[in-house]
Amino acid sequence: MQVSKLIKTNGGMNMIKKISTDKAPAAIGPYSQAIVANKMVYASGQIPINPETGNVEATDIKGQTEQVMKNVGAILIAADCGYEQVVKTTCFLADMGDFAAFNEVYEKYFPNKPARSCVAVKELPKGVLCEVEVIACLY
Repeated sequence: MQVSKLIKTNGGMNMIKKISTDKAPAAIGPYSQAIVANKMVYASGQIPINPETGNVEATDIKGQTEQVMKNVGAILIAADCGYEQVVKTTCFLADMGDFAAFNEVYEKYFPNKPARSCVAVKELPKGVLCEVEVIACLY
């Protein structure tokens, strides 16, 4: 379901649209999978949950990164764009020792090399190894 609403800004009226798809995991908290505002897509962080089963199935960083990228892709498609339109990613790793293996998978999906931040965090939801959020520009 996609819900749109108009908001008033100093420059006039802008449309904000909530993006939701069953091809990516449902939000596990009080947030949207993504929001479109001013021709920009702001996607919430995706973890490696298989949306068909609701489970984290992969146990290594490469497998989990592949599932994360599939989930990101599903949200981008629901927002009518693709990986090539991503302008910024924020990546969270449970262990910076996984950086090289994470990058091997990541670069297959983002050959355009968008701006990126990548940090290690103390813990991620459901004990996963990685999470990725993206910002994309609609053409």
